[in-house]
Amino acid sequence: MTDVAASNLPIMQVLDAAADLPVVDSFIFHSDAAPVPAISRYHAKKTVRNSPIPLRPLKVHSQPGFVLHSYPYKETSLIIDVFTRQYGRIALVAKGAKRPHSQLRGVLQTFQPLTLSWSGKSELQILTTAEWVGGMLPLEKNALLCGFYLNEIIVKLLQRDDPQPLLFDAYVATINQLAHGEPAQIVLRKFELSLLESAGVVSDLSFCSFRHQPVLAHGYYVVDPLAGVRPVAVHEQLPIVLGKTLLDMQSGDYADTTTQQQSKLLMRTLLAYHLHGAPIHTRQLLIDLQNL
Repeated sequence: MTDVAASNLPIMQVLDAAADLPVVDSFIFHSDAAPVPAISRYHAKKTVRNSPIPLRPLKVHSQPGFVLHSYPYKETSLIIDVFTRQYGRIALVAKGAKRPHSQLRGVLQTFQPLTLSWSGKSELQILTTAEWVGGMLPLEKNALLCGFYLNEIIVKLLQRDDPQPLLFDAYVATINQLAHGEPAQIVLRKFELSLLESAGVVSDLSFCSFRHQPVLAHGYYVVDPLAGVRPVAVHEQLPIVLGKTLLDMQSGDYADTTTQQQSKLLMRTLLAYHLHGAPIHTRQLLIDLQNL
């Protein structure tokens, strides 16, 4: 298996160097904050912002980021949803990006590390520059579809203007692992858990919140979307998993086939709940392709 730390070193050094550059020119008080997604946040690691969001910068320079999604805006422009290391998810207007000779046209591609600069006073700010950093292999075939799956669940679960530097680093590592052919079923499970933890909807899987005791490897548990890990109840409706599965997931060890199977069902259940049943289109596409 690829050494993740070694495979990520060049790109992470470039991104970290970009993150150390001067970022903020000036600030404003932003009062038209986007609403927080309607997902429960028990045991959240940080306080959920209501509104307003203070001190949105007027100008940001050379911020490491990735394009998650883009869609047309007016005749010649795009709105891009980007994931940045220091500012989290933000929406930017890429003016003229649809023009045939625009320099942005070939740069604003998904799964490619970029340095982005932007400015503006409103929630929808203006992209001023975008530069390709390089240093990562492109995603191909099934790995490409897995990448789109990552982008979709980030967009649907992670609120905007919520800095998540650790999740950003996990995203870079995950894209790199997929590009190097590491097992998708393991790589995706690790990122799904990181995302749910960052969103504040999953806490420590090695601790039974109901009994206030450590999870036992030989025990049977469920992960309640609202209450966390608890023992199995009579007429249980949630997926039942071994304590060992929860301990393996918490430690990032997915070598056991039972852990792989149970973690897949568990993550699918938790994602469905916190997305309020909204479909994940790329997952269905992957299923359809496997059934061909």
